[in-house]
Amino acid sequence: GLLYQANCVGATYLFQQDKFYDVSYDTGDKSIQCGRKGEALKLWLMFKIHGMDTLEFRVDAAFEASRFLEEEIKKREGFELVRENLPCTNVCFWYIPPYLRQESRTAEWWKKLGAVAPQIKEKLVVEGTLLVGYQPMICKDLVNFFRMVNTCYPIPTRNHMTFVLDEIDRRGKALIFKQTE
Repeated sequence: GLLYQANCVGATYLFQQDKFYDVSYDTGDKSIQCGRKGEALKLWLMFKIHGMDTLEFRVDAAFEASRFLEEEIKKREGFELVRENLPCTNVCFWYIPPYLRQESRTAEWWKKLGAVAPQIKEKLVVEGTLLVGYQPMICKDLVNFFRMVNTCYPIPTRNHMTFVLDEIDRRGKALIFKQTE
């Protein structure tokens, strides 16, 4: 009964007593955050173990890596930001392979560009080199783009960001147009 006493809020709208099964199996009132994962506990433990200075350093490093990545994308041929200065550690960008760089940006061009990120990611995953996500944003008519999310651990560095761009560029330069349906 200790977990129940420590965590119970008695939320009857969540934990009805007239269920068809034995309600003693409901864990919601016996766990932190009403049955959700103990995210607050994890955060508290990190503060206790590492301290505020270390956590601040890690968060700052993630933001710095994202700013660096964005600046590098602006400098490199074949890379284009989807949107600049996102207020988080996400950096969203397209890689435009050489065969598309001189073409006009028609609907067909965008369709071809939408196939680029999946092809590059496939090569990176098969080779075991890098995992970086991609996605379209259909509500804004944006075709697949890379979405690099910098986290606090392991601590991202400028070298990591350079590696990401180099690997994408290396695979992208070798791409030729592959018809998709």
